[in-house]
Order: sequence, then structure tokens, then C-alpha cells
Amino acid sequence: MKIGLTYDLRSDYLAAGYSEEATAEFDREDTIAALETALVDLGHLTDRIGHARQLVGRLAAGDRWDLVFNIAEGLHGIGREAQVPAILDAFQLVYTFSDPLVMALTLHKGMTKQVLRDAGVPTVEFAVVAGPEDVRALAFPPPYFIKPVAEGTGKGVSAASIVRRREDLGAACRNLKTAFQQPVLVERFLPGREFTVGLLGSGREARVLGTMEVRLLAGAEPQVYSYTNKAQYEERVAYRLVRPGEDWVVARSEELALRAWRLLGCRDGGRVDIRCDAEGRPQFMEVNPLAGLHPVHSDLPILCTALGIPFVQLIEQIVASAAVRIKACPLPRKQVLQAHAHCHRP
Repeated sequence: MKIGLTYDLRSDYLAAGYSEEATAEFDREDTIAALETALVDLGHLTDRIGHARQLVGRLAAGDRWDLVFNIAEGLHGIGREAQVPAILDAFQLVYTFSDPLVMALTLHKGMTKQVLRDAGVPTVEFAVVAGPEDVRALAFPPPYFIKPVAEGTGKGVSAASIVRRREDLGAACRNLKTAFQQPVLVERFLPGREFTVGLLGSGREARVLGTMEVRLLAGAEPQVYSYTNKAQYEERVAYRLVRPGEDWVVARSEELALRAWRLLGCRDGGRVDIRCDAEGRPQFMEVNPLAGLHPVHSDLPILCTALGIPFVQLIEQIVASAAVRIKACPLPRKQVLQAHAHCHRP
């Protein structure tokens, strides 16, 4: 297949003056190179497209692909991860990972938790705080855990995310909202074990790949898988492969993760993060349907390495999952484009 690659290259945004933290979710050149190498090794032709605006330019020039391997995070707005999928849907081009609805929903952590809570998935008490009135209306007691409602890679998460007194919550939320210009998700703090569950596939074909327990080392910011801890994971974090047959908490976490993945309609591959409450019961934290794919530093490939799965095999399975949708296109793309042109003739 001819596979186009859509992505946001971190170095481009740093050169344009964006900060290290603002570009934390974007990909490094070696991630794109590793992905391209894996696809070529699998027998595909690759074409680097780039970010959303570059994609628009290529489409306007008439370029098309059999499949687009999309890892573009987007830059502006809570729906930014939906931008590239929406453009590709408009041209009836098949792409990896989730559709615009799922991407927009799951980046908003509060809405995601509301959907899953209403479906009966265990998730700790939470509220989205947009102003002082929301703090006053909060119905559950401290300690709290706060983070921006629509960021990834641990952005905005630090030791200060744990707020132990209600009287400190207003100022803490105000500071975070000012820093990230978005509402704040407030959850009851979960003191227990933390897991990240890898998943592959879509719908009923989705399955759990495996689970890692996230353990903070002595030099880490305590009790929180923070932005700094993630950035310096080699010194601050230990990832331990855990098995459902050996630990009922892991088994329950994997059941919860797979149920959330299917309920949300996530596709092809990604991660669900789980943390346990004081009684050791797993609770849904968040889902990442556009997980990092650096072959060494990203959580999903780290999990694959622990399982003995080569990076190229991970990419192969993601492509195979997405390629099923190529056969499902209702009309050949040429016919769709011809029909569209006919409808707009004067």
C-alpha cells in the first residue's frame, strides 16, 4: 500500500517559538523515521505529509493514499486531535486510529468520564471546574487531584496536583486554569496502584495487549505520574509487566480497560490508564486513543518490548486493524469525487 504519514513534528514548533511544554505531545524526528522504517520493512511505500495544514495542501494538489497513518496531535482547541481525521473523512480516505468524534470526546477528560460513568464503568468522583461557582458546588471531600481537562503527556500534572484541603482548591484551580487557558478536572485523589493497559483492534475485535504497573522511584515527585516524572522516566519511574492470571487487580483493570475502549469506540491501538482507590479497586482515569509511538520512550512500545513484541510487529497490527476499513468504503474514491464534482457544476 501507499501509506501517507500525518504528524506534528516537535522541532518545527520549537523553531517557531513554542515552548518545550507546549510541544510536549508532538513527535520527534526519530519517531517519524522509526515509523517510516517499520512500514517500509512491511512492504509499504511511504509518503511524509506532515500536519493538518500540510495535509490540506496535499489534498488540494490532488494527492491521495491507500491509507494514512495518522499520529497528528493538532495544535489549537479542545478538538485538535480530531482535525486530521475530520479532513480525511471529508475525502473518504482511510486512516489509522480513531474517528473525529472519539478523538474530540476523549481529549476532554471530564466528558469522557461522564460517558463512561453513565455506562457503569468505575470511575472516581469528579467535577469539571470552569469558575469559582463550580468549586463551591463540589459535592465530594478532599484530598483532590487536579489537572487540565484537555491535555496529554502529563502536562499540568505535578506534586501540586494533589490538593489536601478544600480551602486550597479554589486557588489551585485558578492557577491551573490561568496556565493552560481551559477548565480543570477535579477528581477525588486515588492513592492506590497505577496501571497502563495496552489495547489493539476495534470493536468486538479489540483485545488487551498487556498491562504495565507504573511505580515511582525514590527520586520522583511522590504519588503522581507527573509531567516531570514522565519526561525523566529513566531515573524516576519503573515499569513492571503484570499478568492478569497472577493478580486479580490486574485482571479487573484489563476488563475495565477493554470495556471502556469498546464503549468509547476507540480503534486500532492505544492505552487506558487505571488507578486504584484506597480499597484497591481499579478506577478508570483516562484513555489515550492516539498513544505515543516512539519505539523506546513511549509507554505502548515500552509495554510491547516487555512482552517481546518488536516495534515493527506493533505497527503491522495497527495497520492491519485500520486496513479492514478500506474494504468497507461504500464507493470507490474516484466515484465519490466525480459525484461531488457533478453536484457542484454550475
